[in-house]
Amino acid sequence: MTHLYLPANSNNYTVANRPYSHLIDKIIIHVTQGSWSSALNWFQNPRAGASAHYTVRSSDGYLGQSVAEKDICWHAGNWSFNQTSIGIEHEGFVNDPSWFTEAMYDTSAQLSAYLVNKYGIPLDRAHILGHNEVPDPYAPGQYGGVSNHTDPGYYWDWYKYMDYVAYYAALV
Repeated sequence: MTHLYLPANSNNYTVANRPYSHLIDKIIIHVTQGSWSSALNWFQNPRAGASAHYTVRSSDGYLGQSVAEKDICWHAGNWSFNQTSIGIEHEGFVNDPSWFTEAMYDTSAQLSAYLVNKYGIPLDRAHILGHNEVPDPYAPGQYGGVSNHTDPGYYWDWYKYMDYVAYYAALV
């Protein structure tokens, strides 16, 4: 899968040796609440305190990578989830479904299928989840990580996405 590597600033992730240092068993789906380029630029800001492994562009599904899969991104707002997951950002806004294009779903599903096969991640909603489903580590019963994020939001089509991931995962 062709993609652009635009590395995050090293202040925004933890160097690791996954999957040897930490099992990778989850994929967390995010929405940037902004543009593709602003997300990639934010990850390059040494004061951001955030990163994702990949960011998918809405218009054409183009993929940007900011952090190597072996390293731990700061994306979930929950350290144990960060250690064991790959974070995929999607350009757009949770309250505007026009950002969730066919090209975006297709590229993201191909990426998730690749990760499922590479790391043996179970292909189910317990292991491919939205940021809004990550437990808040400091407030039992609350979700969206420590900041209670709501992405990918109501308009993210989980049925379509999981069907696409299953389709691409079976092609290998």
